[in-house]
Amino acid sequence: MRVVPVQTASAAYDIHIGSGILQDPQRLVTALPGWERISELLVVSNETVHPLYGEALARSLSDMGRPVHTYVMPDGEEFKTWQQAEALLTSALEQRLSRRTLLLAVGGGVVGDLAGFAASVLLRGIPYVQVPTTLLAQVDSSVGGKVAVNHRLGKNLIGAFYQPQAVWADLQVFRTLPVREWQAGMAEVIKYGVLWEREFFDYLAAHTDGLHARDAEVLEYVIGCSCAIKAAVVREDEQERGLRAVLNFGHTVGHALERATAYRRYRHGEAVAVGMVAACRLGEEYGVFSPADTEAVVQLLEAFSLPTMLPADISIEAVLEGIGHDKKTVGSNITFILPEAVGKVRIVDNTAPETIAAALRRMGG
Repeated sequence: MRVVPVQTASAAYDIHIGSGILQDPQRLVTALPGWERISELLVVSNETVHPLYGEALARSLSDMGRPVHTYVMPDGEEFKTWQQAEALLTSALEQRLSRRTLLLAVGGGVVGDLAGFAASVLLRGIPYVQVPTTLLAQVDSSVGGKVAVNHRLGKNLIGAFYQPQAVWADLQVFRTLPVREWQAGMAEVIKYGVLWEREFFDYLAAHTDGLHARDAEVLEYVIGCSCAIKAAVVREDEQERGLRAVLNFGHTVGHALERATAYRRYRHGEAVAVGMVAACRLGEEYGVFSPADTEAVVQLLEAFSLPTMLPADISIEAVLEGIGHDKKTVGSNITFILPEAVGKVRIVDNTAPETIAAALRRMGG
């Protein structure tokens, strides 16, 4: 098992990565700081994941002599809403859960974000653990303490910075992960190579066969590196006042594309893949990123069947409107994360909408 430490201004915790670590959840949970003060547990999952992993986890933990409650939400990005968070909070309050409750978020990014948000506001905050069951959640949403729900005006507009007690990333969950979810997760993995480390990007390009085969040794290295990169960024800037914004590479257009399609057409990683290519094209427009590097990014994304073009039925105007609702946009100031080279990005303010439109026109829009 590989352990990646996360240190922020508000908390310190470990990411545990390995095959079969959920087979002994009692050992993991008793190692948590403050376990002796926990009086009950709440397992939150969704309709797809709960029968696969949530039920077994709850059964194992119930043998420890503490009550274990469960909450199962619908599956899908369209359910990452305040209304669903309120339903979870109402259930917890009706069961008279206390500040000594430990919440375990078992699922992908939607479950982790929504359950983490609920943990941050329930009784002014209860401890929680992220148990990510998708590749995307293991390398991205479960790490760093950003928890949120969507609003009709945009993605993740209602949320908090609230760190978990731990992250348990079991590689065996990938045995049941659908191919499309796997591919969507690879977009966030590739993102780390483009924004932070050329050597990691080259490793991914050289190990596409191992990644397609979900080889455990390759996976432990790739997920560990991804988490270590994010941990390094979060350590320096927990609340996204500067450096952490680089993790939004690909997300400006990605979030706008999700919004334009009512969160129903794209997996998050798929939208981010399109957004990364858009950022590369925008870098070309500004003369800071080479077409050859754009092609390298496109080729690696397409190696995992990820989209790299705008769909014909989504207008550039709709994407620009979505960017206007992004939480990183302040008034008319559009902030973009632009690549300068594979392994290096920079934050650019006051990005001109007409320059964004020019980049998008080169992507089939």
